[in-house]
This record gives sequence, structure tokens and C-alpha cells, in this order.
Amino acid sequence: MAESRGELEALLAEHGQAHLLQFWNELTVDQRRELARDIGSVDFALLKRLYQRFRNDTGRERCGALEPPPAIRLSEECESARMRAVELGRQAIADGKVAMILVAGGQGTRLGFDRPKGLFPIGPLSRRTLFQVLVDRLRAIRRRHDAAVPLWILTSPATDEATRAYFRERDYLGLPPADVHFFCQGTMPAVDRANGRVLLADRHRIALSPNGHGGMLAALDECGGLEQAAERGIEYFFYGQVDNPLLPVCDPRMIGHHIEYASELTSLAVVKRHADERVGNFVQTDACVQIIEYIDFPEEAARRVDASGRLVFWAGSIAVHVMNRAFLQRAAARADALPFHFALKKTPFVNEQGERIEPDQPNSVKFERFIFDLLPLAERPLVVEVERDEAFAPVKNADGSPADTPAAARRMMIAQHRRWLEAAGARVADVPVEIHPLWADSAEEVAGRLGCETVVDEPTYFTDC
Repeated sequence: MAESRGELEALLAEHGQAHLLQFWNELTVDQRRELARDIGSVDFALLKRLYQRFRNDTGRERCGALEPPPAIRLSEECESARMRAVELGRQAIADGKVAMILVAGGQGTRLGFDRPKGLFPIGPLSRRTLFQVLVDRLRAIRRRHDAAVPLWILTSPATDEATRAYFRERDYLGLPPADVHFFCQGTMPAVDRANGRVLLADRHRIALSPNGHGGMLAALDECGGLEQAAERGIEYFFYGQVDNPLLPVCDPRMIGHHIEYASELTSLAVVKRHADERVGNFVQTDACVQIIEYIDFPEEAARRVDASGRLVFWAGSIAVHVMNRAFLQRAAARADALPFHFALKKTPFVNEQGERIEPDQPNSVKFERFIFDLLPLAERPLVVEVERDEAFAPVKNADGSPADTPAAARRMMIAQHRRWLEAAGARVADVPVEIHPLWADSAEEVAGRLGCETVVDEPTYFTDC
């Protein structure tokens, strides 16, 4: 890596980024070292190509002829097929063939929470954090199947240190430390949308941000995670995001359908609430399954309905996947496996006078990779429908926002646990309830815990802990 001023000047001049050294003479030795490290982390040739592609972009690409994706629909899945899938999934877990990837690189900025989002307290009564809720579900899976299901946690430079400390200080939330692995996604610089020049976040720091959840693939490979998983006999990775407290962790039904269909990449989907819902759309085009984001989805296709008036393109993505480990290894070996997408953002920066500017309009282009872009590379990709109320309660925006708030997620958690209790014969008053996964993690398990005349008439947290 270039460290001297002369080496840095030569590198930056070659790519038209010499302005990054404009404050060099004012920096301390440590600040110069930080700036040199930032510069060394950037692939300027790639950045130039990406910016040129952004400049040449003429709008939405034609999607070609669209069809619904191959899918397991709840309305068409018979009980015997469901149970067969569940048993296949359970056997894979019990045989030690399943691991989990939890994407946790985001800060809680939009929640008004200045720490990693996984540390946000979400339990309706327990106030357990998102990390605790999901790890407890993984512990329940491990206990139920008497299996070691290792966990890989994707962090970002902004969340890595705090996330590691959180787990270390809390004894890894009850998991064996040897089964918890942290790996950090890479970054990409923000560039000025007008000229492609890299923005400075400070006089000695480049404006860097995580390279998207698609950065998981390279990060998992570079940290040795894929090789380590192979050595442990892991064949399947269950992938989910930390901001979904209803995430059906290592769902046996989903894993079983994935195995039975001989898929390399299976995704959960919910029925879209309406044509314009802001979720990715699963489609098939030219014998290739992919996700088209709502902003790029043709309006005609979005509103197309069948003879019964239901949306033809019903399948909304909830960012939950099962992926073959061997498939990820093959994809990681391809430099072009995941394309970069661009987004216009408001990025604070330091101008030529050294003043910090807080833009009120999008001033930058950021480049990200998305994990769902692996779909076109996968053999026999499959979509599995799941009930929204059982699997998807995103926590993205502060309370008071129109959607995806902590309050809404807590209501959905309470409603799920109320359904489980009532299905087991309990009478539940209009009070909040919460069930710890180690007490029960399904309606069937609740039924095995309750007496037939159980009455819940006050706020109750069901737990053995």
C-alpha cells in the first residue's frame, strides 16, 4: 500500500483524485496514516468504471418477458408435502449440515438509536434486544435438534467493535463461543454525483460506507468462513437480517423444500399487500429467476392480475434465503458474481475550504452489492411462500413513521404469541404477551406447555430463564 506522499500523489493523479491530499500539510502523523489507509482501501480503477456506468445510465433496463417464479404456495401445499419438507429440514439440522448467517451491519440511525441496530431493545415485555430475540430462537433450534448450528454475524466497520464487545460481555448470549463467528463487510467511497470525485468526510478521512449486504459473499470468503464451514460439514446457510424479530430462524420447512427441490438458492416470500408495496419482486425472465426492486418494476407488471383478481406478481422479498455452501464457494470465485448498483444519497462532506457541508439534496453516488443478485447464477432457484404475520416484522424507522416501526413490530410479536396461546386452548385477555423461544417457539410447543383451561388476564412473559 502506498504510504509516502509521493506514492499517494502518483496513485491519485492517475485516477483524477488528487484533491484527497489537499489538507495533507495540516494533518498530524496519525491523521496522515489514517488517510493513507483509506486511500489504500479504494480500487480507483473500479470506481472510475462504476461512475462512468452511472453517467451513461439512461434509466430502467428492459426486463424482458416476465413470469411468476417457481414457488411453493401455501394454498397449494398439501399437509403431507409440508410435513415431508419439515422432516427433511429437521434431519439436515440434526445432522449438522446447517449454519446461520445474520446480517447485522446497520446502525440504528433511522430509529434514533446511535448503536448497532442489533442492540435495539425490541421485546414487548422483556425488552430483549434484536440480537437476543434471534439468538434465543437459534438456541431453541439447537436444543430441539440436539445440534451445533454455528452462527456467522456480518458486521460493518461502524458496528464491528461494538457488536463483538456486546457478545463477549454477555457470554455470547448463551451460545458456545466457538460457534459464533464475526466477519466485517467491505466499504465503498461516496463520490460527487457531478464529477465522480471521492468525497472527504473529514480532512483526513474518505467518506466510506458499507458496500451493501452483497458484500457478505466476499467477506465470508476472505475471512475463511466458507472453508471453515466446509471442514465442519456445513452444506446449507440460512440467511436473515437482524432487523426482523419474527425471522423464522433455520426454518425446517424452508430448508426441507430447498433440499427436496435440489435448489442452490431458496428464498422466502410474502404475498404483497398491494401492487405498489415497497418490496423486491420475485420474477422469472428468460429462464432466470431474479428480484426486481419496486422502483424498477414496470407498472403494468406490478398491476397485472389473474382471473380471480389476485396479483400475478405476488411474491415480495423479505430478505430470507437458504443457500448451498458449495454454490457460495463457486460464486465467490467469480469477480463478476454480484454487480454493483448505484444510489443517490445526501452525504456530508468537507469542501475545498475545509468546511463541513450538510447537503439538503442528494449530492453523492454510492455503490452497493445485493445478495439477491446471486439468484440468476443459482441452479433451480425456488421461492417459498410464508405467512407475513409469522415471518416478517421489519424494524427500520422510528416510532411515528408510517411503517416498519418498533411499535408495529412489537404488536406483531404480541399477536403471534397470542395466536399460539389461543391455538393451544388458552383464553387471552386484551393484554400483551411474550413467549421466550426456549419456553416454546411454535404453536405446537405452546400446546405441550399449557393446561387446557389456561387463562391469561394480565401481561405475561412466558420464560424459563
